[in-house]
Amino acid sequence: MKRFLLLATVLLAACSSTTTSSGSAAPTDLTVFAASSLTAAFNKIGTDFEAANPGVQVTFNFGSSTDLATQIGSEGTADVFASASGTAMDTVEKDPGVQDRQDFATNSLVIITPNDDPGGVSSLQDLAKPGLQLVLAAEGVPVGDYARQMLDAAGLSKEVLANVVSNEPDDASVVAKVKSGEADAGIVYTSDISSADVRDVTIPDNENVAATYPIAVIVGAPAGDLATTFVDYVTGTQGEATLAQFGFGPPLSSG
Repeated sequence: MKRFLLLATVLLAACSSTTTSSGSAAPTDLTVFAASSLTAAFNKIGTDFEAANPGVQVTFNFGSSTDLATQIGSEGTADVFASASGTAMDTVEKDPGVQDRQDFATNSLVIITPNDDPGGVSSLQDLAKPGLQLVLAAEGVPVGDYARQMLDAAGLSKEVLANVVSNEPDDASVVAKVKSGEADAGIVYTSDISSADVRDVTIPDNENVAATYPIAVIVGAPAGDLATTFVDYVTGTQGEATLAQFGFGPPLSSG
């Protein structure tokens, strides 16, 4: 009887070991929280990453970097965070923590108008025209903060902000408002106009603001090793080439 019990114990231990071993296999699902301005570029990167890593499925959650940072802290489902704001990444770095943090792209601001340009906008200064209807992303949203920073540096804050008729939750919403003709103009990222049917007005470099995008693996990520592989892909040659196709520049450290 003792022999039987001993044998049964050994067999159960072996089965338990096998289950644990198979259960610790690398996960095939990867969840990436990313700034909404990265939507087009990251959808392409996600498809390419899946092709290069058979069996992997990448799921994206796009939105305002500030909102995403809050979600990451409360939900614990993100593997990777790609932010349009260093401040939002700082929030996540404090809690729950990040690793492999690095800047991977830059973006600049651009003015957009409906194709028929009802407000006659051809410069940053034209946004101060009395009666012009302007849409911006809300304060706390990176693209909205960058826009206000730029207007303040140009000495146009008082006049231009008086024309704001709507503060949107993200850059995609600004594009949608302008495209539909609900506003005469908006300020978004250069990358936002790659596939948008709107008219764009370039802002000179000496008046513009450069947005820097950091990316990192979330501490305790469900798919930690795979998350690191994804970050390496985004920051590598292929990822940088795809980002360039969608209007992003290289990180400032890369020139």
